[in-house]
Amino acid sequence: MGNSSIIQQTIVYIENNLHEELTLDSLARYVGFSKYHFHRMFQKETGITVSEYIRYRRIANSANMLLYTEKRIIDIAIYYRFETQESFTRSFKRYYELPPGQYRKIMGKLTTKREETLMEKDQAVKGWQLSGSHPFHYKMGLDRKVFHKGTTSGYLMSTQVQSQDEFATVMQQFKAEKYLGKRLKLSGFLKSEKVDGVCGLWMRVDDSLGDVLQFDNMSDRPIAGDTDWNHYSIVLDIPENSAVIAFGVLLVGKGQVWMDELKFEVVDNKVPTTNIDFSVDLLDEPINLSFEE
Repeated sequence: MGNSSIIQQTIVYIENNLHEELTLDSLARYVGFSKYHFHRMFQKETGITVSEYIRYRRIANSANMLLYTEKRIIDIAIYYRFETQESFTRSFKRYYELPPGQYRKIMGKLTTKREETLMEKDQAVKGWQLSGSHPFHYKMGLDRKVFHKGTTSGYLMSTQVQSQDEFATVMQQFKAEKYLGKRLKLSGFLKSEKVDGVCGLWMRVDDSLGDVLQFDNMSDRPIAGDTDWNHYSIVLDIPENSAVIAFGVLLVGKGQVWMDELKFEVVDNKVPTTNIDFSVDLLDEPINLSFEE
C-alpha cells in the first residue's frame, strides 16, 4: 500500500471519528507505523500535521452546526472534544476571526440571503469553466453548507444525464512557463455522492501544438459511489517544451462531487509521477495473423 493510500485510509478513519478521542499514537497504531514516521508521512502528503487537520475539520464541522442547527455552543464544543467553551472559542476565532456566537448571528443572516439569491439565478464560479461531452447535462456551483475548510466548496453535479458515457468537468488552464523542467503536484480534497460512474481530479500538460505531453485522470484509482472528504493528488513532469497546463475535476455519469482546498506545489524527483503512459511497445513483426494461437 502506497503512502497516498495509507493517508486516505487514515482520513476516512478521522472523518468517521471526529467526535471521538484522536491522538497521534492511536492513529499511528491504526495504520501500523511509528508515530514519528506517520507524522512525517501525513504532513508530507497533505501539507499539514495530523493534529492540525483534526482541529480544523472539527472547527469546520462546528461552523456548519452553528449555521444549520440550534445546538448550544457548549454542546457543540463538547461533542468535538474541546475541554471548555473558552478553548473552543479560541480555536474557532483562529479560523473564522469571530467567536462562535457572533459567527452564528452574522453569518446565519448572510447565508440565508445568499441561498435566497442563488435560488433565483445560476451560480457562477470565478475562474472555472464547465466543459465535457454533455456540459448542458451538468451544473457547477458553490456550496456553503458542505465544505472541507473555510466556508465554501465547489461542486459538479448531474442534472439530466442519460447514460454513463456522458461526462463533464469543471476546469482551468494556465501557462506552463513558470514550471518548465519541474515536477508539479496537484492535490485537494474531494467528496462524492451517488456517483454511478466515476469522478476524480485530472491534469494535462500540452505543448504549443496542442499535443499531450503528460496526463492523468485517476482512471487507475477512480472515486465512485458515496465517499466522505478525502485527499487525492496527481503528479506530473512539466517538460521543457510544455505550453499549457490544464486541470480540473471530472464527473462521468450521474451523481455529485464536491471539491475544496485544491493546490499546486513543485515536488522533487523522489515523489513518483502518476502520468498515464499511452505509448505501446511495438513488435518486431506481426504475429497470430491466422488467429490460431
